[in-house]
Amino acid sequence: MSLYVSDVAEIGRVVPEKSSAIVLYCNGPACGKSKRLAEELLEAGYTDVRRYQLGAPTWRALVGVMEIELDGVRYVRDADRTAWWVDARSPEEFGMGSLPGARNIPLAEVAKAKDDGRLPMEDHNTRVIVFGADAAQARAVTTELAKNAFHNVASYAGTLDTLAAGLGEAPIVASR
Repeated sequence: MSLYVSDVAEIGRVVPEKSSAIVLYCNGPACGKSKRLAEELLEAGYTDVRRYQLGAPTWRALVGVMEIELDGVRYVRDADRTAWWVDARSPEEFGMGSLPGARNIPLAEVAKAKDDGRLPMEDHNTRVIVFGADAAQARAVTTELAKNAFHNVASYAGTLDTLAAGLGEAPIVASR
């Protein structure tokens, strides 16, 4: 509890209309953050607050993929130095520039990437963020990674350009 910081102000910034539907989730039934935040939002006057009580781990187990927004990507970049970044675009597009440290894994190469070091084979729970030319391309690779037993995979729905701009980074020319 001493590390808990309320997100009511941030939600108020993003969702100013207090009658808007809000669905909260956290890290599963044993995690109490979504419950605490739901109570705080109701106390702050929000009227349509719900919780997905099974949380992100169950969602991943049942559905397989999640989408991450730019704020989440920033958080991962700043706080999770173990995350893997996957560029789903073609090798030619990747060769023209990508995010620092990104690995190029087009859809057709997911199985091959398990053997050549482009995926974290030691820990399938390693956070993997996938981006591409568009949302469909990133989601397709994310879905294929989830089918290959990677449990903590999320796709970014924007383009590399919007991602790089949102992170304040210019795409760099990267090696495969």
